[in-house]
Amino acid sequence: MQSSSRRMIKALGPQELDTAEISGKWGERFDFKSYTKFRYPVYDICAGAFVDKSTGQQLDFDLILANQVWEHLDRPYAATRNVYAMLRPGGYFWVAVPFFVPLHAAPQDCSRWTARGLKNLLIEAGFVEDAIHAEQWGNRHVARRNLEKPWPPVYDPETDDINNDPDMPICAWALAQKV
Repeated sequence: MQSSSRRMIKALGPQELDTAEISGKWGERFDFKSYTKFRYPVYDICAGAFVDKSTGQQLDFDLILANQVWEHLDRPYAATRNVYAMLRPGGYFWVAVPFFVPLHAAPQDCSRWTARGLKNLLIEAGFVEDAIHAEQWGNRHVARRNLEKPWPPVYDPETDDINNDPDMPICAWALAQKV
């Protein structure tokens, strides 16, 4: 997921993008034109599009990132519609979620998606199907390791098989453009 997603974001020309990240810090690795973090509970993406506190105007962005957040949302469909509303025309939403990992409440754990499920979520929120690229990755070895305690397991390059098995997803991610 990491390498594929980095390629996706770099291909967009990050230095030209006003970017927001919802409850994360994954975007810190890029040199964006501007980069703003919105953390829950001060900012609740389920409650509505974010607004400038001094003017009350809705904020808008070229790119919105959400890494390992959507599984924690009580209302992910409403949240995705709110993201769509904050994107400028031609803007992008990158979202990454787990599929086969233990529950990890922060503050709650509600949902799981495959690549196709993420695509459906994005379509329901208003994104055009042809403007969505979704992927997933996983395999049975990693799935077994995800059952270990403590979790998450530490990656061992000597013994951990990380070849993709599309029938055993561990995580999924998507990049959707507002056209």
